[in-house]
Amino acid sequence: MEQTIACASQQNIKPRYQKPNWLRVKLPIGENYKHVRSLVDTHKLHTICESGNCPNMGECWGAGTATFMILGNICTRSCGFCAVATGRPEPVDWDEPQRVAEAIHLMKVKHAVITSVDRDELKDGGSTIWYNTIKAVKALNPDTTLETLIPDFKGIHEQIEKVAEAAPEVISHNMETVERLTRQVRIQAKYRRSLEVLRYLKELGVRTKTGIMLGLGETKEEVIETMNDLAAVNLDVLTLGQYLQPTTRHLPVERFVHPDEFAEFREIGYSLGFDYVESGPLVRSSYHSEKHVVPGYGRQIWLGEKVN
Repeated sequence: MEQTIACASQQNIKPRYQKPNWLRVKLPIGENYKHVRSLVDTHKLHTICESGNCPNMGECWGAGTATFMILGNICTRSCGFCAVATGRPEPVDWDEPQRVAEAIHLMKVKHAVITSVDRDELKDGGSTIWYNTIKAVKALNPDTTLETLIPDFKGIHEQIEKVAEAAPEVISHNMETVERLTRQVRIQAKYRRSLEVLRYLKELGVRTKTGIMLGLGETKEEVIETMNDLAAVNLDVLTLGQYLQPTTRHLPVERFVHPDEFAEFREIGYSLGFDYVESGPLVRSSYHSEKHVVPGYGRQIWLGEKVN
């Protein structure tokens, strides 16, 4: 996941659009939310919920779940959409895997999501910490299912294999956008390389998942083309959500996509053969991810809707 702060040139910065009514979110409140925040602070953990300014943080933390971000909170890449800081990361913290495992244990969650910044400066891309974290979580939380949202590891098979060997239930790698916009949105990433990561994971027998943001200037035809590319690598789970500009330093929102359009993309996704399609304005890659681990669950609901 190549998510960092970008330094967009002044001429590319546009004023924020007023958000439509369907993008209203509730403020984070409640005892469960306070409990999760206390655990995150006590164990000095990084969450993409906070670093990525996720609009669903109140709902997810209120339910006692969170997406943990390992390998620090400074990324080596500079993508134009993400609120995670970019720069020179701190040294690897080898105690981090155990702290994450203990926090998940204390939170008593049945499903957890782990992601990371890109660590391109590391010889192993951070894959050893990834392996150690998954193993630590599984050892201390044997009944917890796990999704891992990984970077592209520069497409190096050995590093991708290390994550797969740790056997999380789902491995996700986000495409983020269509091919034409990839260089602008994910500056150091490559569209075809990300597709290859997902293809190779499937070859390894992994349940695969990816996410796409809409509203960055892509066309409907380009979104469908991307979905066809993903179907060609036998992707299992696809999420589509509205891009929201974190700050004026980030890429602007070109338009807010109506819920009806998201519903149409959901239909197209299932017709292309995806096992689960999550599509809506507030959808983020880890939103409702506890449902994404179950083969056939999303498709069964979709087929049921057709009968009714």
